[in-house]
Amino acid sequence: MKRRICVFTGGRAEYGLLKPLLDELNKAPSVELKLLVSGMHLSREFGLTYENIEADGYTCDECVEMILSSDTPTGVCKSMGLGMIGFSEALVRLKPDLLVILGDRFESMAAATSAMVCRVPIVHIQGGEMTLGAIDDHIRHAITKMSWLHIVTTEVYRKRVIQLGENPKRVFNYGALNTDAMKKIKLLSKNKLEKEINFSLGSRSLLVTFHPVTLEKNTSEKYFQQILDVIDSYEGLNIIFTKTNADTEGRIINQMIDKYVEKNPQNTIAFKSMGQLRYISSLYYITAVVGNSSSGIIETPTFKVPTINIGEREEGRIIADNIICCEQNVDSIKSALDKALSHAFRESLVNMSNPYEQDNTTLSIAKLLKECELPKLTKKEFYDL
Repeated sequence: MKRRICVFTGGRAEYGLLKPLLDELNKAPSVELKLLVSGMHLSREFGLTYENIEADGYTCDECVEMILSSDTPTGVCKSMGLGMIGFSEALVRLKPDLLVILGDRFESMAAATSAMVCRVPIVHIQGGEMTLGAIDDHIRHAITKMSWLHIVTTEVYRKRVIQLGENPKRVFNYGALNTDAMKKIKLLSKNKLEKEINFSLGSRSLLVTFHPVTLEKNTSEKYFQQILDVIDSYEGLNIIFTKTNADTEGRIINQMIDKYVEKNPQNTIAFKSMGQLRYISSLYYITAVVGNSSSGIIETPTFKVPTINIGEREEGRIIADNIICCEQNVDSIKSALDKALSHAFRESLVNMSNPYEQDNTTLSIAKLLKECELPKLTKKEFYDL
């Protein structure tokens, strides 16, 4: 009998990371792959990216709509409630042997909670990490405690998951799926990329991805305006903005991006979703990355691209030599950008390595999912150190 493995995806970035793993599982004779699709994938505001999944040849076996047109804390809580109602019903129909969940978003939390109550074993990817400025930190550790198997990206994170009481025999350090995909993907040429996105990178370009600091109140407008003020102080910069996820105060940032691009159409462009190939290709050709996203921390070291990490949102993650951490104020951001744009700093990164990168990450995870012993019950002991 085939092993039924269900993979949850709630948004564009997460799906891009999971795509190589889906491809590997889909061709395995011993696996019946199912997709549980929800969150931003089903929202027009965030690009209806479930269409990208279908364009890749996959079936969205269960679609659970949950995103309300509100980014307030109350709206997010209500979205989670709607998700749990839909996920519980979907899991009863799917009857998976394993549910794979990557990351730490509130959509993932709702899916994990439903799976725990429905006694579906959870495989959690990218646990053990820390992001002190975001609610994701709490969600990530909570999902860890609900999960049966754990796949982490570094040995530091493996030890942290064990510290949370998880049995070392069920915690595996295989590296980051992000970096595995980046090594294997055939990048677009610079000319083709510019044609596809209808935008010239010019001689100096920035990729800006800034998310709300979700453990703070009413700071998104102030913080993002600081970035825009710094950008305005430079000449000859071409800017690609990628918009935020469905987080509290995220719409404020997206509205500010739209207004800025409308005012500066000659050297700016914005995307709800670039798609994996175009996004990774952009990382390769861009002069520097600016923002506070996990992509900036985990993915950019592979291409050795100078990256500015602003504020506390990603504080706690392991950082590589290409990451310039700065405070959330104009002077600190400008100083960091001066450094990132300098030839000397780029030259200093020639021999750096990515701490999240390992060989055969996708194959290792797929092998584990295909061959691990399935629990008869999801009871588990607390592992004391």
